[in-house]
Amino acid sequence: MPNEKEYTLYNEKVMDHFMNPRNMGDLPAADGVGEVGAAACGDIMKISLKIEDGRIKDARFKTFGCGSAIASSSMATELIKGRTVEEAMHFSNQEVVDALGGLPPVKIHCSVLAEEALKAALDDYVKKHPEVAEPAPTKG
Repeated sequence: MPNEKEYTLYNEKVMDHFMNPRNMGDLPAADGVGEVGAAACGDIMKISLKIEDGRIKDARFKTFGCGSAIASSSMATELIKGRTVEEAMHFSNQEVVDALGGLPPVKIHCSVLAEEALKAALDDYVKKHPEVAEPAPTKG
């Protein structure tokens, strides 16, 4: 639970996704799973995808981290449902930031982790189905 100082950092939409996360949990028999982060830095995200006919039918997350990390994971899974694999490969952390109505500058890395977890899940899917597409582009 965030302390009172953290509450003042977050807008209402971020708090809603933190207090009422969407799509939390694992997907049984997921088509792609990506996990990023490290316990040493405090944030770990895992995103699982169910893909049918080239579209993301469902997405779930498990996140160990702060309120921004949980809200970013929740929003990312909401944003990518229904997209094609190709569309999802171009997903950006900025979409998460914009959809959440902004994040404090010191918390932007949480949205980056959500992007990286999604792209890791897409890469996992592509490795299992090489005929589908190229691996997701990475920031560099």
